[in-house]
Amino acid sequence: MDISSEQIKALRDTTGISVMQCKKALIEANGDMEKALVILRKKGGEAASKKSDRALGAGAIGAYVHSTYEVAALVALSSETDFVAKNEAFIALARDLAMQVAAANPKFLSREEVTPEELTKAKEVFMTEVVGKPAEMQEKILAGKIDSYYKEQILLEQSFIKDADRTVTDLINDAIQKFGEKVEIHSFKRMSLK
Repeated sequence: MDISSEQIKALRDTTGISVMQCKKALIEANGDMEKALVILRKKGGEAASKKSDRALGAGAIGAYVHSTYEVAALVALSSETDFVAKNEAFIALARDLAMQVAAANPKFLSREEVTPEELTKAKEVFMTEVVGKPAEMQEKILAGKIDSYYKEQILLEQSFIKDADRTVTDLINDAIQKFGEKVEIHSFKRMSLK
């Protein structure tokens, strides 16, 4: 199948991923743009897992202050090299992540940060909501409520505020694929007057 340069350019403009990767994805998807996007996202996750043990030595701080000046957030986004850390797209990602933190107010970066005490408290609240349900369904309902809780409270699992079809983890995986090196959120802080 012939893939036009316009198709490649459109996919590259959408994803920011290299021309060769976009071309390969379009060929694999037989020219279907939506399928090519799915292929690139899948490969982004694979690329992220391959780079997970690399050392991080650079990064950028993303800052966001809401227009009311009542909410602000900082995000430390790490990369392997200064070359990536000084890239405009990397800096824009750090700022978008700070906006995410300001808007969505996550409590934790990942599931590993959720303390057993916090999880126990959440389970206690949700147990009251499953009382009276059939016993065989209670465990499934509770698991669903816990997953929902995680998606609200954990930054990496939240839906991205600018595109609800994507999670923050998807953004990080895309950045890893785009920049060709390990990228991760080091830390974040949200401040609010309310």
